[in-house]
Amino acid sequence: MATCRLCSQALTVELDSDSFDEATASSVGHASTAPDDLLLTCGCHFHWQCLLDESPQIALDLACPACQNSIVSTTPGPSSTNRLLPQSSPQPFILSRYHNEGGIQENLDILPLITEEAYLEANPSKRPARAFMIMCAEGDVTGIVELLKNLQEDGMDEDDEEEEEEDGEKMKPGEVVRWQDPLDGGKTGLHVALEKGQEEAVWLLLWLGSGIETGVFPQEVVHAAETMEAERNLGEAGKGEDVRGIRDEAERTPGDVVRNMGSAWAGLVAAGILG
Repeated sequence: MATCRLCSQALTVELDSDSFDEATASSVGHASTAPDDLLLTCGCHFHWQCLLDESPQIALDLACPACQNSIVSTTPGPSSTNRLLPQSSPQPFILSRYHNEGGIQENLDILPLITEEAYLEANPSKRPARAFMIMCAEGDVTGIVELLKNLQEDGMDEDDEEEEEEDGEKMKPGEVVRWQDPLDGGKTGLHVALEKGQEEAVWLLLWLGSGIETGVFPQEVVHAAETMEAERNLGEAGKGEDVRGIRDEAERTPGDVVRNMGSAWAGLVAAGILG
């Protein structure tokens, strides 16, 4: 039976009792297991986390960390492109087969995940910003507010203790709101929320990162923001750059993005709210 080439353990993962029910558990109330088998094109098997732990080296040489054979392909998979590589170059992929409790995923391109993990290993202070971008894409307004509050509280603790992270100071809430993601073409959370059609997240980001007068916001937005205790225009002394004017790598402001999307955001554009 195949084992993980990195840890030599069985290609399974233990599940807590809360993760399964009587129909799927071998023994109710006791830990059970699920498949955790990532197969690369070279034929080597890994646990998902074991392979991700090798992301910095894999991102550099695009080779299997066990047998050192190339695992790169130019045959497209279903995943997104790797924006860290020159767009004029043939787009590489790392195709795999992953078997977990949800079934088997064939031709899964894991290069974007490898690239992201390698970036975060080198820049650990950017993890909150990456989490923020995911929340913007998913429209998780409660998660956004909680994340920013936690950063604010951490910043206050750092001021008291005068601590710094190994790769620099922790990000401040206003910096996260205006952060441009190098893994996604330099977009801000507002760019992404607009592209994904996340209306509540768009209004929240405008509340947090723009100079729009409070009276312009719909009353329900103001009420929701105040209920969540979301601060207005987060930034240095409340004077951070207006998020509506930040351009991605394609030189597009958030307003430019929606003008190319047809009528989905026509009202905000017509009212000049997006610049």
